Amino acid sequence: MSSPVPTKFQPIPFIISVAITLTIGFVASYFTRPEIAGWYATLHKPTFTPPSWAFPVAWTVIYILIATSAYLVWQKRDGSANYKRARLIYFVQLFVNFSWSIIFFGMHQILGALIIIIILWLYILLNIFSFSKFSLTAARLLIPYLLWVTFATALNYSIYILNR
Repeated sequence: MSSPVPTKFQPIPFIISVAITLTIGFVASYFTRPEIAGWYATLHKPTFTPPSWAFPVAWTVIYILIATSAYLVWQKRDGSANYKRARLIYFVQLFVNFSWSIIFFGMHQILGALIIIIILWLYILLNIFSFSKFSLTAARLLIPYLLWVTFATALNYSIYILNR
């Protein structure tokens, strides 16, 4: 039995993967930024709410980790049902991630956003599981994302409770 040949790093697909995730974050910020000093500032927030500057920093790092994870799985794409399922789960979680900003900041629907973020958490978990079939590194790169969204879920829930 021969050992698998290491896959050579391909900068263009990696850059495309990073561009996709960062673009989603940038477009979502279109709904977020105007509301930070306005509507969001008027909400009652729990004491564990991070300062506003922490969110774009955390999300930028997380989006790069997500993109790297997707790139690693893309490198091992094989056209199998498992790959197609992993790809679908990945794109659904990106869409759900994007939707949260529109629901929370754009529509001011705190409860609706809470439902969306719980769905997102479940899709991240599915994403980790599906990516683990191709790359344990790719799956592990999504753990900070899961942890951050766990924290964001607690924050979203607390904001909902404090502003009913």
